[in-house]
Amino acid sequence: MNIFKKLKLTDYIIILLIIILISVGAAIVFKKKNFSNLPIEKETTIQFEVFFRGVTITDSVAPFKKGDDAFITIRNVPYTKLKIVALNGMPRTILLPANNEQGFLITEDISAPNLYDFLIRLEDKAKKTPDGYVAGGNKIKMGIPVVIEGEKYKYSGTISGIYEVEETQNNQ
Repeated sequence: MNIFKKLKLTDYIIILLIIILISVGAAIVFKKKNFSNLPIEKETTIQFEVFFRGVTITDSVAPFKKGDDAFITIRNVPYTKLKIVALNGMPRTILLPANNEQGFLITEDISAPNLYDFLIRLEDKAKKTPDGYVAGGNKIKMGIPVVIEGEKYKYSGTISGIYEVEETQNNQ
């Protein structure tokens, strides 16, 4: 007796589907992951600035300082800890009309005494492509949302500047 004579059309379809599923699964597992067709021009060190607007701090000390490590999340994807290489914090300011050539005066907003803006510069290794810099699989571009997190804080901001670190700075 031949086993193939006992099989019905639905049995052939099920066998064919199983073979297709196994083939697709094997292709996914063994396929080389290539996230970008863009060639890597070079690997370099970059620094990027993240602007945090309207950070409320009631403590007398800022939650982060130069030299600290902070955990970074880029576009809601947890990334890694990076070193804070520069930090500039300023109280919230407002524009007031003035009677001079400029027509306005920039002054501290006394109605929001605990509100600050921070500009934090972080350093990381990145790959330069024709499309920009890529660090850890994340494109580093101005306007990208970033969350910085430490032991006592978690703030959201956006990338506002990107700079390639010169090799002479790396060796010092």
